[in-house]
Amino acid sequence: MSSFFTAPGAQKKRKRPSAPEHPKKRATPISTSKPNGKSKGPTTTAKRGDRDESASDSDSDDDESFEGVSDKGDDVDDRSESDEEEETAAERRLRLAERYLENVKETVDEAGFDAADIDRDLIAERLKEDVAEGKGRIYRQLAAELDIGSGIRIFSRCQSKSVTAVASSAPFVYTVTKDLYLHKWRMQDLPQHQFPQSTKRKPKKPQAPPRRKPVLEQWIKGDFKKSRERGYMRHTGQILAVAASSDGKFVVTGGQDRKLIIYDAPTLKPLKVLTHHRDAITGLVFRRGTNQLYSCARDRTVKVWSLDEMAYIETLFGHQDVVVDIDALAQERCVSVGARDRTARLWKVMEETQLVFRGGATDKKSVPPGIDPRSLSNEGSMDRIAMIDDDLFVTGSDNGALCLWSVQKKKPVYIEPLAHGHDPAMLPSEVSASKNPKEEEVPPPSARWVTALKTIPYSDVFFSGSWDGYIRAWRLSDDKRSFESLGVLSNDGSNNGSLVSNGDAQQTGPIQGVINDITLFERGDRGKDGVCVVAAVAQEHRLGRWRTWNKARNGCLIFEVPRMKGITTNGVDGSSENSGDE
Repeated sequence: MSSFFTAPGAQKKRKRPSAPEHPKKRATPISTSKPNGKSKGPTTTAKRGDRDESASDSDSDDDESFEGVSDKGDDVDDRSESDEEEETAAERRLRLAERYLENVKETVDEAGFDAADIDRDLIAERLKEDVAEGKGRIYRQLAAELDIGSGIRIFSRCQSKSVTAVASSAPFVYTVTKDLYLHKWRMQDLPQHQFPQSTKRKPKKPQAPPRRKPVLEQWIKGDFKKSRERGYMRHTGQILAVAASSDGKFVVTGGQDRKLIIYDAPTLKPLKVLTHHRDAITGLVFRRGTNQLYSCARDRTVKVWSLDEMAYIETLFGHQDVVVDIDALAQERCVSVGARDRTARLWKVMEETQLVFRGGATDKKSVPPGIDPRSLSNEGSMDRIAMIDDDLFVTGSDNGALCLWSVQKKKPVYIEPLAHGHDPAMLPSEVSASKNPKEEEVPPPSARWVTALKTIPYSDVFFSGSWDGYIRAWRLSDDKRSFESLGVLSNDGSNNGSLVSNGDAQQTGPIQGVINDITLFERGDRGKDGVCVVAAVAQEHRLGRWRTWNKARNGCLIFEVPRMKGITTNGVDGSSENSGDE
């Protein structure tokens, strides 16, 4: 008698079925009821037509559920796509590209353009710029197009103490001061007479000159005396930083009271007060195109915030001294400088890593003529930083040097010593008590600090400020290894036609005071009408009172930098053509 234990091994193995069995579905019993209400019970077989109908119904339901899935889930479907799907990967890419083009057409202003012009020029440039910006590389060569020498200069005075910072979200500009004021200015549009008139008949009376000065729309003020009052949603210490979101929804300020206050931009109503920092907040910046905020403070930390949820995200540690400035672009990363630890750090938020760039170097080989080599002192503090693209950034220091950095090198790629010159040398009698002091006893002229720094993102132009009376424009070289002077925005008053005079001493000649901050935005569609540069001018430095300019007036100084006539840029690779005589 054979049993399982005595049967041969070949008989013990189970045979695999030739065809894979489909999972059995629980079938609903089909009942047939008689008129008297009795049923025959569940039948074991069903008609073939009924089963076909049920199968077709399930297929149609699957199709409907597939069509209802959002585009966010298409990637998941692609990973598990089978031979039964009708849409191929190429067809899906074509469908998404058509949808993207439709969205671009909706955002492009079609007024004054032909449909062919929009399809050929605007949409093509938009696609190229989106790709270039996604890669984080320079894609605009604006240095040859901006007419730095000729422009409109306007000064708007703030009836308050030192203006410490300025931010812009076109057409509005926001300034903050040391006496707890937050001002909201509306910038005037460009004069209409710059464009050709549609009517041929000349007006009988000349048009009134356009109003160029910005209009103060709103302001809000804090109170020093309410520092101990809980629930007070305004500042109780000097305001040192301000930032505005690109969508025009939020304005954020930070100051010595360690408060980070979020305002509703249209009304300047305080929405929320965040007190996560342990010391004065010195810098604020929004991630480009989002409501993600980065802040730096004297507690040596950088914090990340999400204003969509009004929530704190995380803290970045690493600096060994107070963090005095911060900047960011489109990608989820930011750069900061740590004052006297003489380091600039690139924070990769998603990767939770950082790159450290150590300063302190001076370029004594290229000493400008007539400059005492002793004035090229070692770098004591890195005070300003601004990103050009995701691989390049510039820093400014208290020794007057501008440094160009690349993420591929730990040392500066290029150093411009004494970018804003130095102060006049002191007389020997002012520094020595002896009757005949020696030259060695007289200290060298001190360099002017770089107190403001701003770039046009993803372009070859950036601006710097100090207290020498000029905002200087710089041009990045084609090989991205150096930069050169492009000119100054503050002229000496010789070009009277480009100045606006209203009895203010700030309208002509050098700027009186220190430039604490710079912001800018482009005029017209994609900057075709130029760039508006706004500088915060004050009697004192934003972080201290080491020096006071008594003749200076606190306010914002505006420069309308036009585009050069006769130059048209093709594409986004920087190639340009001269369509007229220069």
